[in-house]
Amino acid sequence: MFAISLGDDGAELRPLEPWRAEEFLAHMDRGRDYIGEYVGLPSVTSDLESTRAFLQVYAEKQAADSGRLYGIWLEGNLVGGVMFRLFDAAAGTCEAGCWLEPSVAGRGLVTRACRVLIDWAVNERGIHRVEWQVSSENTASINVAKRLGMTRDGVLRESYPYRGVRQNTEIWSVLAPEWRQGQERAGTGR
Repeated sequence: MFAISLGDDGAELRPLEPWRAEEFLAHMDRGRDYIGEYVGLPSVTSDLESTRAFLQVYAEKQAADSGRLYGIWLEGNLVGGVMFRLFDAAAGTCEAGCWLEPSVAGRGLVTRACRVLIDWAVNERGIHRVEWQVSSENTASINVAKRLGMTRDGVLRESYPYRGVRQNTEIWSVLAPEWRQGQERAGTGR
C-alpha cells in the first residue's frame, strides 16, 4: 500500500498486515532466538496460524485506533519492526516498541523507524506522551530510547516473569514539547 523511506540505504517502513503472515513467520524464524532474548514476540508467532492471528490482532487494533504495527524492510527483506503496542489518542498517550533481526543490528534502523512513528503520533495525532517499556537487561533497546531523546522515568522492579525469571522493567518516555524541541535542534521539525 505504501512505504516510507528510512534513508539512503534503501530501508523502508511498511504496514504489517495479516496477508504478510508467511513473510513475517520467515522473518521471525531468522531472528527467533535473538528477538526472543527480551521480548515474547517469537513465542506468540510460532507457526503460520499463530502468526496470522498476531497480525490480525494488530489489524483490529489499527481499525480501533488502539495500536499499530509496521515492518522494516531492507533490500526487499523484512528484517524488523516497530509498533504502537498501545495507542490512546483521547488520553494523548501511547507505548512504542520494536524488534530486529541480528543480521541488521547496529545500523540505526529501529531508531529511524521509531522517529517516523513518534513524529506522526505527536505531530499528526496530538499524542502528548510516548512511552517505551524495556527490560533492564536490554541495553540495545535502552540505547534506542536514549537516541530518541527519552527520559528514564523509573524501574518497575521484578514486574513480570519471563522465561522463569522475574524481570525489571524500565519506563522511558518523551513528551510532545520535548520531542518537538529535539526535532527542531536536529533540523527535522515542522
